[in-house]
Amino acid sequence: MTVLDRIVTDVKIALERYKRLTPKHELEAAIRTVRPVRDFESALGGPKLAIIAEIKQRSPSKGLLRKPFDVRALARDYTAAGANAISVLTEEDHFGGSLSHLALAAAHSNRPLLRKDFVIDPYQLYQARAYGADAVLLIAAILEASLLRDLLSLATELGLACLVEVYDPVELDKIDFDQVSILGVNNRDLHTFKVDIEHSLKVFELVGKGVIKVSESGLQAPADLAYLHRRGVDAVLIGETFMRADDPGAALLSLREKTATILTSHTN
Repeated sequence: MTVLDRIVTDVKIALERYKRLTPKHELEAAIRTVRPVRDFESALGGPKLAIIAEIKQRSPSKGLLRKPFDVRALARDYTAAGANAISVLTEEDHFGGSLSHLALAAAHSNRPLLRKDFVIDPYQLYQARAYGADAVLLIAAILEASLLRDLLSLATELGLACLVEVYDPVELDKIDFDQVSILGVNNRDLHTFKVDIEHSLKVFELVGKGVIKVSESGLQAPADLAYLHRRGVDAVLIGETFMRADDPGAALLSLREKTATILTSHTN
């Protein structure tokens, strides 16, 4: 069993517990009172490289990333530092996440929020919206094409944007690009957790125009970010680099400024 298999197995177990504690009709009631959706797609689709800054306590490959872990402060700091959007890990067993982290981030930032989790059930979309998400991550590797289509349709009904993530190019065959406007490519193999930042570029070459392209994982150097943007990447998702920094907000601001300087010098 791979790491990804174990995570999905544990998510299925956690889902049964969630469904017992909070029936779907309670989530639907909560959705009717939650704040309006923020535009995740527009936040990533501008001419400049967008940065999705991630909040996560730990990872299966690197262990504990940050202690103490203050979601309120992280959300505020990312917002002040100019994050285009914020990703919040909500998977509990392997990433130390929580839906409460999503709610806290929603209360302390005005940026669009991505619920980053291993979504395998429509119930999780209702959870995401009820707790303040504006977008959800859908990982093609763990979804059959029919379920992926159904989740995309339901997300649209709920007002949620979707970042559809692939790793293996063959996973593109599962995607109906009439439904998908934001495509993420993970530079980290979810089976081995090895990272290759060139990987996303190779996959994006197979994708047509009109899709927002997001490179994910293993990114920390301004030169790498500038290189990706020059090659057509619209946004990057960065977590570990910021979580390990003494001041995540300052790290984000510095990375943004240094990347912009490199891009400007290249243009000139």
